Amino acid sequence: MGLGRIARPAALVCLVLATVPAQAQTVEDFYRGRQITMLVAGAVGGGYDTYARVWARHAVKHIPGNPAIVAKNMPAAAGMAAANTLANSSERDGSVIAALTNTVAMEPLFGNAAARFDVARLNWLGSIGKLQNVCATWHQSPAKTIEAARAREIIVAAAGATSNTAVVPRVLNALIGTRFKVVAGYDPGSGLTLALERREVEGICGLSWSTIKASRPHWVRDRLLNVIVQMGFDKISDLPDVPRALDLVSDRAARQVLELILTRQEMGRPLVAPPDVPADRLVALRAAFQATLKDADFLAEAEKVQMEIDPLDAARVTTLLADAYAAPKEIIQRAATLVDPASRKSEP
Repeated sequence: MGLGRIARPAALVCLVLATVPAQAQTVEDFYRGRQITMLVAGAVGGGYDTYARVWARHAVKHIPGNPAIVAKNMPAAAGMAAANTLANSSERDGSVIAALTNTVAMEPLFGNAAARFDVARLNWLGSIGKLQNVCATWHQSPAKTIEAARAREIIVAAAGATSNTAVVPRVLNALIGTRFKVVAGYDPGSGLTLALERREVEGICGLSWSTIKASRPHWVRDRLLNVIVQMGFDKISDLPDVPRALDLVSDRAARQVLELILTRQEMGRPLVAPPDVPADRLVALRAAFQATLKDADFLAEAEKVQMEIDPLDAARVTTLLADAYAAPKEIIQRAATLVDPASRKSEP
């Protein structure tokens, strides 16, 4: 037998053996000693950042191989920069995840050209908690019910034109007949709350209840707010007597519009992996997400910083988005116009 005939099979065997370790690499092998980059679509110290970092500190215990998780804040473009980076230029091997804002996943549906990603291809891990907004007036205001906001004009503070504090009063005016007058341009942090405390405005619509409880606990303790309506699919347990906006909408089409807009809040504080993550690593990340939310140490820290833990698993997030994207075209258009009337035009 010639030397060439021996060499070729031997080389083939070596090639096969060389590929075995890569194919047999376990999830634990992949993550051991590795660093996961977590893109955070919010500023350092903000609500999204706090939720993401607290989760990450405890999630490392539940990911096989116990990798480190390092946060990289990308608040630009209202969190859109983080979503676009995750979808288009991040590694897809399970070494990058993102903590997105609640609204980002709906932006492609509402026609935002800046949203350069396909929601259906993203791999959702779940959401840590819902983002439940309320509309409230200052305790000294005579407007203490939603009926009062229908009867006369009430000036409310807002941040940007597409912030929750601008969207919520615009939606309520259109769908339930309130008469909120929005004064926009306030700093989304202390600017809004100071405007209310200084009586520059009478109220704010689109306040995150969990954020207020954490950042202004004395407002809740001392009953400095008249909460007149809540925006969510489910009632906030702290506010059993405050009506839901959904209960005030009788027209079927208007209710569908409101439900579509409220889906953004239901998404809350989602975590997501990019497209094409290997299946076994995605399973591990989703399992770690769920395990962390039951972790006693995580729950203790979450309570300490007054985080509201009301999770959605990956299947629920996926279903919410599938239902939203399947809504009738005319409902989507009406919702999009309410969310951002300046950039969405009604189709002929």
